[in-house]
Amino acid sequence: MVGAGNLATHLSRALQNAGHDILQVFSRTEENARLLADRLNAGFTTSLASLSAEADIYIVSIKDSALVECVSDICRGREDKLFVHTAGSIAMQVFEGHCHRFGVLYPMQSFSKGREVDFSVIPCFVEANNADDEAVVEALASSVSQSVWHFSGEQRKYLHLAAVFANNFTNHMYALCAEMLAQHDIPFSTMIPLIDETAAKIHTLEPRKAQTGPAVRFDRNVMDKQKALLAYSPELQQIYELLSKSIHKTSTK
Repeated sequence: MVGAGNLATHLSRALQNAGHDILQVFSRTEENARLLADRLNAGFTTSLASLSAEADIYIVSIKDSALVECVSDICRGREDKLFVHTAGSIAMQVFEGHCHRFGVLYPMQSFSKGREVDFSVIPCFVEANNADDEAVVEALASSVSQSVWHFSGEQRKYLHLAAVFANNFTNHMYALCAEMLAQHDIPFSTMIPLIDETAAKIHTLEPRKAQTGPAVRFDRNVMDKQKALLAYSPELQQIYELLSKSIHKTSTK
């Protein structure tokens, strides 16, 4: 396991629970490498030159920029092994010219080290540069997840982009909401039932049809009053206006 971050931690533990042996963990930070390796009863290293040559598969789960920067060092001396990265927005061809067998195993979920997840329900998106290795990557993914998809790199780029809208931008709205409430001594917990219901509705309703609020009917009276409350932050006013227009435009299609 090349990497010891959030995704690497959850994936490696899921793989071990499925019966796979994690031989070694790499991280540039010794504390992180040691911590994950201890949990997996595996070896660890902080040097790419010291990666074991005995593994069948090398799962690379590091920052996108680090992957591009370090790919040659990761593969050097192990060119005939199978290398798989876990990134949503990087093509598997990042390995091209550095090794002969490569692919992708992208689990689409938001991971935090201290929060347990049920990996079996996390969709995993796989591909490889040849049919035999694609079957290997599919089998690996299927050992930890009940939802395995074959997506091309092009599809995966848009999948990752959509995930940014669905998860990252949404969570940012929660953060802005929490700050706003804190300024007026209102606990964020008052929002939890609303947030939960909003998420639950889209299990049975098309998101566009589940949309509610003043922007749907473009109620300028309400919207202008709310924008006035944001006078302390022109940036938030712009966000409010932009999202309101987008909501109204989408709801009238």
